[in-house]
Amino acid sequence: MWTVIYIAPTARQADQIQGKLTDEGFLVKVRQAKGAKEQFEILIPETELDEGQEVLKDILHSSL
Repeated sequence: MWTVIYIAPTARQADQIQGKLTDEGFLVKVRQAKGAKEQFEILIPETELDEGQEVLKDILHSSL
């Protein structure tokens, strides 16, 4: 099951986060958020959620 881990405000930020999570070894999907033109959901497998949240926190605190 895929779980939304973050909603990015722009496609550019979504692509950057996807790339960094992929570099860390995560499976990642990005899709446009329903009802929002400029928001993008970043999804990872539910089994990787805890570790993914920790890595995402580090990514968001670094310079995107």
